[in-house]
Amino acid sequence: MTTVLVTGASGFVGTALCKKLGAQGHVVRRAVRMAASGPDTVAVGDIGPATDWSAALGGVDCVVHLAARAHVMRDTAAAPLAEYRRINVDATIMLARAAAAARVRRFVFLSSVKVNGERTADRPFTEDDTPRPEDAYGISKWEAEQALSKVAGETGLEVAVLRAPLVYGPGVKGNFFSLLRAVARGIPLPLASIDNRRSLIYVGNLSDAVMRCIDHPAAAGKTFLVADGADVSTPQLIHAMAAALGAPARLLPFPPALLRGGAALFGKMATVSRLTDSLQVDIGRLRRELGWRPECALAQGLAETARWYHARVGARSSTE
Repeated sequence: MTTVLVTGASGFVGTALCKKLGAQGHVVRRAVRMAASGPDTVAVGDIGPATDWSAALGGVDCVVHLAARAHVMRDTAAAPLAEYRRINVDATIMLARAAAAARVRRFVFLSSVKVNGERTADRPFTEDDTPRPEDAYGISKWEAEQALSKVAGETGLEVAVLRAPLVYGPGVKGNFFSLLRAVARGIPLPLASIDNRRSLIYVGNLSDAVMRCIDHPAAAGKTFLVADGADVSTPQLIHAMAAALGAPARLLPFPPALLRGGAALFGKMATVSRLTDSLQVDIGRLRRELGWRPECALAQGLAETARWYHARVGARSSTE
């Protein structure tokens, strides 16, 4: 059995990962911010460069570092990049050095496709592409990857990095949840004319990839892009969402150029770009070197997400 410390254990990805790790026989130690609630959890407080990890790392074989300052659409921080660096870079370095000092063997870091960039044109991103992060979140993840490589070289800690695109599944939040809700409510969406391709990953597939990085000897010192392996256009995604939800897909034709123009006028360019641009990743290295395959197809992942959504909406309605 492998003892695995998971940071961000109570979050969207962390919850799914801890469940799978336990089912596979791993000993899971959950790092949480608030007071610990059970023998398998440890409270570490707010994660930052001064966090004390000593109580969490004893006897741990592998750290999976999920906790991060996530991408913020409306950032109110006075210095957003500095805040991203404090949590996503400095805190990661502190944890990695503490792990190495505690003789932890492996450190799996969840990064982001934003390290590669925001959009693709003629081909998917690969791990060999020159990183071109554009926003503070992507910059901080790339800097964290570089810092981890340095720590690994100095200490012998085995570091594996996964760069993920948009993650969906039960418990999803943010833009994906907003789109899911709009489709469930039958809201007409002016997105029928979009011709793009986006890579996504189901949270269960991402959990499987993390577990492969925990165990596989070839994962040490490597960076992998991860996705479901079947890219879809925005209209295709909405049709698949509608089928899973049992709702109609109400898509209206509208020139994408006008959508972008209106988005620029109203300060919504980032949101519209995620609906109109392409962003694809090549998962060939993960397949070849670790023998990983995504087990859950888009339709199945969306069906699980839809069941969760209906249960959530039903539970909320029953209390109103």
